[in-house]
Amino acid sequence: MLPDELPQYKDISGCAIAGIMSEEGQTFSGDQIIASIATMHGRSNGLGGGFAAYGIYPDFKDYFALHIMYEDEESARVTEEYLQHQFIIYHREVIPHSHETSIVKHPLLRRYFVRPQIVTEDTPDRIFEHLTDEEAVFRSVMEINSRHRGAFVFSSGKNMGIFKGVGYPEQIGEFFQLDRYEGYIWLAHGRFPTNTTGWWGGAHPFGLLDWAVVHNGEISSYGINRRYLANFGYNCALQTDTEVIVYLFDLLVRRHGMSLETACMALAPPFWSEIDALPEESREMARAMRMVYGGALLNGPFSILLGWNGGMLGLNDRIKLRPMVSARREDFMYIASEESAIREVCPSPEYIYRAEGGEPIIGRLRAGSGKREAVER
Repeated sequence: MLPDELPQYKDISGCAIAGIMSEEGQTFSGDQIIASIATMHGRSNGLGGGFAAYGIYPDFKDYFALHIMYEDEESARVTEEYLQHQFIIYHREVIPHSHETSIVKHPLLRRYFVRPQIVTEDTPDRIFEHLTDEEAVFRSVMEINSRHRGAFVFSSGKNMGIFKGVGYPEQIGEFFQLDRYEGYIWLAHGRFPTNTTGWWGGAHPFGLLDWAVVHNGEISSYGINRRYLANFGYNCALQTDTEVIVYLFDLLVRRHGMSLETACMALAPPFWSEIDALPEESREMARAMRMVYGGALLNGPFSILLGWNGGMLGLNDRIKLRPMVSARREDFMYIASEESAIREVCPSPEYIYRAEGGEPIIGRLRAGSGKREAVER
């Protein structure tokens, strides 16, 4: 059956995720990830597709790359005035895209390579005092997305970018001409929205700083997670439950200093009955995590794929209600909703692995690869 002939019905187990990573930091074009996600065409319905790529801006690797979509020129003008006040802008341009695809209606798409205006002894007139660059960018992203009408920052990391919109993922890849980019990590998503409308800002991946998340499933704890995050200055403005996932990783890892493994324990912890059966030392740790970070616990069926400049991570819900499979060949790591998506670009993997519920699969960029070294966060 050809993709166009697939039956059109609501399938709450839909959505497709895929990721490819070179642990040696080898860069490769977006063709591979587009081919991988296209094999799962039937898992999405054309209301959202997107990609995240790492290592694609080597000439601007020391600057934060802000990808912003605007509803109109007025929202662009107001937001650019804000950016000029908050940042030193080293380069700005329209995000390249094709005018010869099936996607004809889209927001204004622009990108800016910036550094925050940080206060120092030599520059006392700058904006952000006693903040790291990352915290300054975080606050500006929250400000724009929650207070600037018609403007949405959908990517804000260094040497990485998110490209997304309304369409099937292969259409979005063609629209943004991703075959012209080369990166060492690529994530992809095909969306089948069930609770929210399909719109450009609501497509996956969701990003903040160098974090990017694609997700299959439903976060039924969204309301609790959203209120919990609000206590720390995170404003959920993009009308999709997946947004809380990327913010929770940022909160737990960047701000609270957790390792990725510990953060995954907070997001998908063992059940209380399982905790009671643990050895004493592990039991006390697990109990403390459940009590202190109860507002961060993700409920509902989900499979998550997380990218950052140092690696790629896959995580299922605690009873694995959504599919996810991983594979390796040489220094390449693959994660996808279906094994077929991996074999499309890696016909003979050295091994296939299906993690248990709540068990993270983590690949890290190897030290000395020439890219940003993997770090134990």
